[in-house]
Amino acid sequence: MTRDEIKKKILAFLEEEFEIQNPGLDDNLREKHEFDSIDAIVLLEYIEELIDSPLLQEEKKRAMDIRNINQIIDYIEGLIRARS
Repeated sequence: MTRDEIKKKILAFLEEEFEIQNPGLDDNLREKHEFDSIDAIVLLEYIEELIDSPLLQEEKKRAMDIRNINQIIDYIEGLIRARS
């Protein structure tokens, strides 16, 4: 999956699940879009579906530092590389 494909899927997911439309890729999701810890759990579940693999506890902990869409994309790219 390319970076652009990941971006499109994440943007579509954020719009569908959280009604976040046209976010900046570097917007702080928590501050600008009121993205909270429950939303983060839903996002992690979606990422597991997207990569077709459960996340390890360590991988979930790393996700706690994510604040924007670019970081989400980087995180997913890293997960895909680690599983290749």
